[in-house]
Amino acid sequence: MVVTENDVIEALHGVEDPELGMDIVELGLFYEAEIDGPSVRVIHSLTSMGCPAGPMIQEGIHDAVAALPGVEAVQVELTFDPPWTPDRMSDDAKFILGFG
Repeated sequence: MVVTENDVIEALHGVEDPELGMDIVELGLFYEAEIDGPSVRVIHSLTSMGCPAGPMIQEGIHDAVAALPGVEAVQVELTFDPPWTPDRMSDDAKFILGFG
């Protein structure tokens, strides 16, 4: 079974930013999934460079993607290029958190 980007995104809906109480997909912190057979590389950001929840979020990403059938290796990569802004959030997240 080959994992798709949609599978990865579905799994990442279960990974929350504990400070904001919303998942990283809705928050716009998920940037990209590169899938090479059983290996998945997830590129994500954080709301700030000093985000204390960073390690917890990265562990959550790793565990969620590693649990998908057919995935044998997960690489979690943090980037600040481009930097995260509230513009990346879903409309629901903007509404709930009072942006826009």
